Amino acid sequence: MSSYHKPDEKTLQGLRDIANKLRIKSIKATCASNSGHPTSCCSAAELMSVLFFHTMRYKTGDPRNQCNDRFVLSKGHAAPVLYAAWAEVGYVKESDLLNLRKIDCDLEGHPTPKLEFVDVATGSLGQGLGAACGMAYTGSDPGPEQDLLP
Repeated sequence: MSSYHKPDEKTLQGLRDIANKLRIKSIKATCASNSGHPTSCCSAAELMSVLFFHTMRYKTGDPRNQCNDRFVLSKGHAAPVLYAAWAEVGYVKESDLLNLRKIDCDLEGHPTPKLEFVDVATGSLGQGLGAACGMAYTGSDPGPEQDLLP
């Protein structure tokens, strides 16, 4: 861990501010739909803030780019915070968040791959872990020294 660099206070405050924006957007979305899990979204806000706005590498206008880092939301019922993060970077219209779970809206209660920024549908808790591990394994370069499965 000697290579770990703690972000400066200004960066930390910026990430806290984004986390609060994600909470607000998630709560507004779930309130507008009269459905959802706002507390699950709120508990994931810091994680989403740090990953999406400090750690992950991705092209905001090209979510399916093969060079992008991948994100799998294992607790799929917290989808509104994922949608809020994509709205914060400008890929999802903020007004669409208020149509969460409506019949004519693609923003469902759980992430689905019909959205460009979702690689795998998740719902049951823990389901995303296996999917993410499989994605990481198939996306990695095993190199010549490792045996490949037939």
